[in-house]
Amino acid sequence: MTKFKIITILLFFTLLVVSAQQKESATPKWTIKNCVNQFSMDKTIPTKAGYQYWFADKDFLNGRTLKMSVVKPNDATHPPHKHIEDEFFFVLEGKATFYLNGDSVICEPYTSFYCPSMVEHGIGNAGNTELKYLVIKDYMMRK
Repeated sequence: MTKFKIITILLFFTLLVVSAQQKESATPKWTIKNCVNQFSMDKTIPTKAGYQYWFADKDFLNGRTLKMSVVKPNDATHPPHKHIEDEFFFVLEGKATFYLNGDSVICEPYTSFYCPSMVEHGIGNAGNTELKYLVIKDYMMRK
């Protein structure tokens, strides 16, 4: 996948999230400086299977988040699990195994995966190259 395609996808999701935030609250002053987040390897967070990068963390948009996860070949960040928040995954690069309630499917780039609240789900790397995917989640659902 080209850098242009990745940036385009990230900008699209960022615009959706920022647009929703601006409709909800006029409190923050949005500027080009606080609305642009360019990936930087030195700001990644290591995981047992690779790393993650937060484009929008829990504090940026009242709990709505956008994260990129990178997983080494034939591994997963964690086993299938469930939680109160629903979430979306979007595969950027590599081959992913999506797991939902006992079923699984292998998918390639430009595939999304929706995980409803309190349904067991997971994602893993089913390939021999890095898996890169976006995670979109709203932690405010806990309240």
